[in-house]
Amino acid sequence: MPPPPPPLGRARRRAAQAFDPALDDAELAAARAALAQGRWQAARSLLAHTGDDFDRRGHRVTVLAEEPYSTAWARDWLLAEPDSADACVLLALSLVRRALRGKEKPVRAREACHAAAALAPADPTPWLGLLMLERRFGAEEEAVRLFGEIRARYADHHHAHHLMVARLAERHAGTGPDPLHEVYEFAAHCAEQAPADSPLAILPVVAHAERYRALAAAGQVPADPAGSGHWSGRRARQVMKAAFDWWLEWEQEGHPRRLVDLNFLAHAKVCEGRGAEAAALFHRIGEHATPDPWSYPDHDPDTAFRAARATALGTA
Repeated sequence: MPPPPPPLGRARRRAAQAFDPALDDAELAAARAALAQGRWQAARSLLAHTGDDFDRRGHRVTVLAEEPYSTAWARDWLLAEPDSADACVLLALSLVRRALRGKEKPVRAREACHAAAALAPADPTPWLGLLMLERRFGAEEEAVRLFGEIRARYADHHHAHHLMVARLAERHAGTGPDPLHEVYEFAAHCAEQAPADSPLAILPVVAHAERYRALAAAGQVPADPAGSGHWSGRRARQVMKAAFDWWLEWEQEGHPRRLVDLNFLAHAKVCEGRGAEAAALFHRIGEHATPDPWSYPDHDPDTAFRAARATALGTA
């Protein structure tokens, strides 16, 4: 049996309560509020209209699944519509969330994901649920296989790429900083292979932050991101410049997870000491901060975000 998942740090636990994973998706927030009251029909309508926009579908299902009573209401939905793939995938992801919190057996969540995948073979979302489980509980080989299943259905799946980068960044963390670590190569390859307008162009920045998280947790770099020197090397500066230049040209205002990318990029620019560039990003982010990477390695993310934004905007 794999070892139990490590406990979340205090800052990460606070972040789960203080930040809204719906980001700026008002329709999603409304459907989630209705689901909390047992009105699953709003979630039904939302997912039906999402269609095969798989980045948006994955985002919406995972956020709905975080609602504490989503498991119960998804089961009610399935009683009313036993063949509903949307109800089945919501139930599966809600069980995944429960398993990640230690409130459900991972095997039951895996079974639910496979059931959802059988109902909707083209949908990568059940496989995303399985990858989330393997990211915490499973073997690396299985995570790689599941990532392949997702990419076979949607090659540029945003959330799946972030999960794989986080997983790879943790390899050999105890050996110290390595500018040639495989996570950088993986992220660069994915960014190069993606279409020119794909937000996967930001993936090398995500890799840099995730590697910092792993190194800081292992005691290999200082716990102060901006003072760690992790963003000051030539390769790091090239990565940050390329990502910022991409954002200036291709900003994806319609992508459901673009604010995740903007938070990673703003964090990198703060750590790099590029205040003017960080300020432009903070203007776009507004109040839609994300816990990661502001919590890295185990800081209070709300405090870190607001302090960094105030400094960049000159309001400190």
